[in-house]
Amino acid sequence: MKNTLLASPLTADQQQRLSQLLAELDPGQTSWLVGYLAGFCAASGSTAQAFPATSASAQNGSELTILFGSQTGNAEGVAEQLAVRAAEKGVAANVVDLADYKPKQLKQAQFLALVTSTQGEGDPPDNALDFYEFLMGKKAPKLGQLRYSVLGLGDSSYQHFCQTGKDFDQRLTELGASSLAERVDCDVDYEDLAEQWIERVLEAVASEAGASQPVASASTAVGSAAASLYGRKNPFQATILTNQLLSGQGSDKEVRHIELSLEDSGLQYKPGDALAVCPENSPELVSQLLSALAFDSEAPVDINGEAGTLGEALARHREITLLTPPLIKQWAELAGQEELSALADNAGELRDWMEGRDLLDLVQCWPMPSLQPQQLVNLLRKLPPRLYSISSSQAAEEDEVHITVAAVRYQSHDRNREGVASTWLADRLKEGATVPVYIDPNKNFALPDNDEVPVIMIGPGTGVAPFRAFMQEREEREVTGDNWLIFGDRRFRSDFLYQSEWLKWRREGLLTRLDVAFSRDQDEKRYVQHCLREQGADVWAWLARGASLYVCGDAEHMAPDVHQALLDVVCEQAGKTADQAEDYLRQLNRDKRYQRDVY
Repeated sequence: MKNTLLASPLTADQQQRLSQLLAELDPGQTSWLVGYLAGFCAASGSTAQAFPATSASAQNGSELTILFGSQTGNAEGVAEQLAVRAAEKGVAANVVDLADYKPKQLKQAQFLALVTSTQGEGDPPDNALDFYEFLMGKKAPKLGQLRYSVLGLGDSSYQHFCQTGKDFDQRLTELGASSLAERVDCDVDYEDLAEQWIERVLEAVASEAGASQPVASASTAVGSAAASLYGRKNPFQATILTNQLLSGQGSDKEVRHIELSLEDSGLQYKPGDALAVCPENSPELVSQLLSALAFDSEAPVDINGEAGTLGEALARHREITLLTPPLIKQWAELAGQEELSALADNAGELRDWMEGRDLLDLVQCWPMPSLQPQQLVNLLRKLPPRLYSISSSQAAEEDEVHITVAAVRYQSHDRNREGVASTWLADRLKEGATVPVYIDPNKNFALPDNDEVPVIMIGPGTGVAPFRAFMQEREEREVTGDNWLIFGDRRFRSDFLYQSEWLKWRREGLLTRLDVAFSRDQDEKRYVQHCLREQGADVWAWLARGASLYVCGDAEHMAPDVHQALLDVVCEQAGKTADQAEDYLRQLNRDKRYQRDVY
């Protein structure tokens, strides 16, 4: 096929040199270059202009539509990566947030790549709810012309692993669409599988539609951290400046305020973003595991393609505190344990058995004498980073980033257990130590662009962290919009996180209103949802004048309880039915006025 020249303002020599450079870059370098150019344009006050793609695939109407459903930004990142790689291969591509995509456009689409995460009990992410309901409903069109592929992102420790991706895949097939490339379900260490999926999708599109030389990608959005050299594959070693106990005397929790230096990193973040921390496992647990297996810590193994030791792999590279159904099934097959195989085949019983257990329990309960060190490393999934909502504004703190960490400690099955990252940060890292980190942008949890818009912030416990960042940012911007915090925890005297700062902002007038709920300070437990119901008239009044609503914290109990309280407020104050109230909150979500960061 004859190549079609790209419409470009570059000279022929510049075009040739650019093409040569792109051919030499790996995917990570290409993504960095996209972010760097976006940052350069922003810094110079110019706006990056996208040039019309005139590749063969664009000319024959076979553009690849890339849709993403993303709660925290990972699915969006994969979608952007796919668009960049499409441009390199001369495939015209268009990236669209599912919240902005009109489902009826599917009837005109020829090639579709859909990247989606899954939330809670198999639910779609917030930005995919409307599209999901349309596609699953009676009005969904026949899609015999559509060639598609789905990439699901999830966590195999959850019961409904990648369920939204599975649902989309099944439904598209039911509507007559045919597979462009087989669906891929990714666990927390999704990068390699995502890259392989991207290659298969683009090979299929290029083969069927044709492609030319690299094209300009018009619609890839660049995250706030994209212009830095540091990211998920290359974290920055941040120095701990402050590691301070935040909980007061008498608290039965340990919450710490941690400040880290980002000096010379180039990392940029916005209020609502998260700091990804790449942790290390407990040395004690690693030692117990090696002893139970009768393995030498110095046994040589391959770790992600590089030579290392077994002790190093278990300490820094592999998940050993959490069991997943795929691991149990593989272990049963290798061990030849019929009883364990039967357990693995019963999802309910398996989930009950895994609850509160880790790899050491598996080794002790179901020993595998023939297991070799390299087999163990290959069986275990990568140790994923832990995400912490950033509790500072870069406008206020400049080269620092702050996080609020609750140390997780509990007893289960006659053993003391602890959270991987939280106790690593709390117990083993002192001021001056370094921590591998990168910024995980969250575009779905951001302050309004208009500084006059009021905000209602609901954040119990460490869920208050991003709202400290919100307040610092609004203080720096000298906003005129009102700010209302609804905070809850166990006890006023010991668990009022950042109390002095909230009271200071309240005195100065930046914090317009402060409501609190401390569950253990009275006989009857009181939570943030009780505040919402009690102040229902004022909540509705704020919403009626355009307030944006934010919820951060526990996804299992708090978020559903708060959502129900909001529904009750809308029904009571606005005289709406339950269905109308749900529609009202859904519209707030579409308008970016009801945003949640729940985990």
